[in-house]
Amino acid sequence: GNEKEGHVYRGITYSTSEIQRRYLSIVVSDSFVDKTIKAIIDSGATDRIGDGKIFISSVDEVIRIRTGESGKNAI
Repeated sequence: GNEKEGHVYRGITYSTSEIQRRYLSIVVSDSFVDKTIKAIIDSGATDRIGDGKIFISSVDEVIRIRTGESGKNAI
């Protein structure tokens, strides 16, 4: 029904249904992964519920449609 989903975190009950969510996808070369993570955390952390999560995965291949370039040249 109309019940809001509730969670308990460190003794505080909160609802996740009112937290705005965005999905941001960033592709960087391996040498920039740590710098990118640090920049996101440094600029986005509020130490409150809803700060978000960072998921890290590899990209097997990239191809630029317009030119047909692939690999690092396509990034």
